[in-house]
Amino acid sequence: MAKIRLTKEFKFEMAHALAGYKGPCRHIHGHSYELFVTVTGDPISDVNSPFLGMVMDFRQLKEIVGQQILDEFDHSLVLNKKTAPEQITDMGEFVGRLLLVDYQPTSENLLIDFAGRLKSSIPAEVSLYSLRLRETITSYAEWYADDNRQIN
Repeated sequence: MAKIRLTKEFKFEMAHALAGYKGPCRHIHGHSYELFVTVTGDPISDVNSPFLGMVMDFRQLKEIVGQQILDEFDHSLVLNKKTAPEQITDMGEFVGRLLLVDYQPTSENLLIDFAGRLKSSIPAEVSLYSLRLRETITSYAEWYADDNRQIN
């Protein structure tokens, strides 16, 4: 059977600030992110399966990404826990959804987080192949499984 790559695109809005950064990104600002999730696997060959010929149902991938990433990150303010969270929390409902993370919320670090969340959630018969996170129309970061394999 041939290996097939399957990609689904997701769009979400998120604000962040980069603590300690020497430029305008140190201030709270937002982006319209585009996340491309690619899995790889063999199309299902069981003639009795309603998913015959599919690597994975797009709907299932959408549900997993929704549960693991979008439900938490979409329309959230994401900050490193070291970034004066008490000041932000004191702003109450004005801030809305505040997500404090253990890392600087750059596109690169977000991808590392997203990959970890997805690898543990996708079905065993498929593999997470790559992620692409577009932050602006001209800028994106990518994560590839092959680049992140552990050497024993």
